[in-house]
Amino acid sequence: MKLRQTVFSRQQVGLRDDVLVYSTPVLEQAVEVTGPIELCLFVASSARDTDFTGKLVDVYPDGRATILTEGILRARYRNSLTEPDQLEPGTVYELRLNLWATATVFLPGHRIRLEVSSSHFPRFDRNSNTGGEIASETVDQYQPAISGIFHDAAYPSHLILPIVERQTDGRKSPKLGER
Repeated sequence: MKLRQTVFSRQQVGLRDDVLVYSTPVLEQAVEVTGPIELCLFVASSARDTDFTGKLVDVYPDGRATILTEGILRARYRNSLTEPDQLEPGTVYELRLNLWATATVFLPGHRIRLEVSSSHFPRFDRNSNTGGEIASETVDQYQPAISGIFHDAAYPSHLILPIVERQTDGRKSPKLGER
């Protein structure tokens, strides 16, 4: 059996009008990120329920991009996984998305990118945006969601990255168990 590698290009993501893309300048030195990643978003939507996704991406000097870790939150479960709480359209809410953990080094010449959107189908199921029972709804019942992400002094959306500082004076870091 011959295996075929499939590579998905993320280069066109920045051109879409339904994805927010935040990128660092080209890195001049290596940046290690090790630990849990959290995305805090201040959002409002026209829908009673919708999804928000975040993706941490490593962008190579040639433009190739790799998703390192990602997360999704169905807004109705923002406070509890057992007691859904629908959105009030037009109201601003604070959402916290768990993007899980990673251990990676972004190399010099690379960029760190965050992609925020309201869907990541087919990786995650679609949301009908109605606030109803998604399993019993048909596609003709689905509604579009017009959502906004706020990022200003009043609504400081932000990404929490656990950056590990490393010695750069030529000394070796101690091995496990050494002091």
